[in-house]
Amino acid sequence: MSERELDGRVVIVFGAGSSGHGLSNGEAAALAYARAGALVAAVDRDTAEAERVAKAITASGGAALAVTADVTVEADVGAAIELVVRTMGPPHVLHNNVGAAVSGELAVTDLDTWNHGIAVNLTSAYLTCRYTIPHMLAAGRGAIVNVSSLAAIRDTGYVYPVYSAAKAGLNQLTVSLALTHARDGLRANAVLPGLIDTPMVARQVTADPGARHAASPTGRMGSPHDVANASVFLASDRAAYVNGVCLPVDGGLSARST
Repeated sequence: MSERELDGRVVIVFGAGSSGHGLSNGEAAALAYARAGALVAAVDRDTAEAERVAKAITASGGAALAVTADVTVEADVGAAIELVVRTMGPPHVLHNNVGAAVSGELAVTDLDTWNHGIAVNLTSAYLTCRYTIPHMLAAGRGAIVNVSSLAAIRDTGYVYPVYSAAKAGLNQLTVSLALTHARDGLRANAVLPGLIDTPMVARQVTADPGARHAASPTGRMGSPHDVANASVFLASDRAAYVNGVCLPVDGGLSARST
């Protein structure tokens, strides 16, 4: 494996910042793509976070562009893609990392909460794909990596039906894109993180990391680097014949019956 297997390719990472203290899946992915030689557009709704990640990349000798955009706002997404194309060139890789764990039983979930959860976790990917795919089709190549969740395919012990439904939809959106554009030179795959130690988990899911460590077959949560490494593989030529795959990155949790 070449350390710079994505040398010169343009990668857009939506959700590149962190929602709290510590390394997020999005930031880990942006850094990993840069280490692989890619020109990285670090997109986040928080301008300071986008700039922080972009500066971390450039400080390490990489090339990066900080972009501010809210993925639930269509005009923001379209403007972000056009800025990247004008500044860096057409995107070779689209990485969708944005997500939010919306908790609560369905019976007490109001429509606004439901709509927000679907918008953040599913509609966001529809928008980024809609505006990115035409550039990939024009170039005759491209790779889409969607960050889903193990909650899309099985119960994870948490009550968040909005999140689970949205991520299940993201899986099937990934499969549909993969099959629709397989002969166009485009690939689409999803990464399904299991119990990963991220700021979002600490802020939105649980304040008891010990229980999450214990729940993993490995006895520990995974790292955002684990998700990032899988993502770089799926975006690279090593995965040239990998298409429409929803890949668990979960230490074996999806293989366990209980």
